[in-house]
Amino acid sequence: MRDAVIVEAVRTPVGKGKPNGALAHVHPVELLAHTLRTLVERSGIDPALIDDVIGGTVDQVGEQAMNTTRYGVLSAGFPDTVPATTVDRQCGSSQQAVHFAAQGVISGAYDIVVACGVESMSRVPMGSNVPPGKDPFGPGVAERYPDGLVPQGISAELIAAKWSISREQMDAFALSSHQKAAAAWDAGLFDAETAPLEGLVRDECIRPSSTPEILAGLKPAYYDPGFAERFPQIDWNITAANASPINDGASAVLIMSSETAARLGLRPLARLHSFAVTGSDPLLMLTGVVPATEKVLRKAGLTIDDIDLFEVNEAFSSVVLSWQQETRADLAKVNVHGGAIAIGHPLGASGTRLTTTLVHALRARGARYGLQTMCEAGGLANAMILEAV
Repeated sequence: MRDAVIVEAVRTPVGKGKPNGALAHVHPVELLAHTLRTLVERSGIDPALIDDVIGGTVDQVGEQAMNTTRYGVLSAGFPDTVPATTVDRQCGSSQQAVHFAAQGVISGAYDIVVACGVESMSRVPMGSNVPPGKDPFGPGVAERYPDGLVPQGISAELIAAKWSISREQMDAFALSSHQKAAAAWDAGLFDAETAPLEGLVRDECIRPSSTPEILAGLKPAYYDPGFAERFPQIDWNITAANASPINDGASAVLIMSSETAARLGLRPLARLHSFAVTGSDPLLMLTGVVPATEKVLRKAGLTIDDIDLFEVNEAFSSVVLSWQQETRADLAKVNVHGGAIAIGHPLGASGTRLTTTLVHALRARGARYGLQTMCEAGGLANAMILEAV
């Protein structure tokens, strides 16, 4: 029975968005090309051997249109015979790319494949693929949800209200994310996974010197009188501090069968063990990580206590804290090197960024199982389990 293993994983340091982010002037194709080039250089493989490159990008418009992954491949200098495609499962786009890549290897469709992702939120702002006045949902969705769906920030507020998560809890979780990420950088734990670019050698949004008092002084980011009337249960506690920032970055992982890795003399970092994807309530939108986690554990024949490390994307503090309440996972095992609130959330790149961080964290800690899950717009979530080898 064929398997799929990760033999290399790399990411850019994550830049903060405009106006003065270090990567804001870099074209998204070049962000992606940098990680692809670094991936093959560090692994030593001939890029001509790659059967496919599957990339994730969320806002596929403007400079991220026209199958960005294909042009990243060409800019990286790969032979023009190497194909590529770009997928969209919103924030989980590049995690879905990992799923597709690994499933292709396991099925025998591929021997060697790259999963990757990129997003320049500076150059292609979030939501810019929906022109003003245009409806991306259509009349059938409007009929099914006559009260209307909501932006993600409102969903995050609804989650905080439903699970009784306080402003203090969310701010404390956010501050911890910054502290863990700063400590990981200081200990050299990100060195093996990052490829400096344009003078940026560390993630640009990490603020370990912040304090609870500073965070408590920030105003709600999503308050809206209309939504306040519609949802009186909301306390309006989501701020810029307990939500992920606007970012630029790219990431990539190299996947093949263990047989192929042995033939090429490459040492696997982790085996791609199990996969799951699920839908959930599109109003709450960001809670799919709970059923996705339960589903992937069932598929793997494991329990929550079998998992050594978790990567749960920190789109908002309330997402991770509600997930923890439902799963009863040990929070000390979650995002041990910090998460998206500190490191950043360059949408299409975040799935493979989490995978890259998880693979290296498993190795650094001598851990066996890692579980990664991401909430996604529209009420979706991916989850997968890695096993260190």
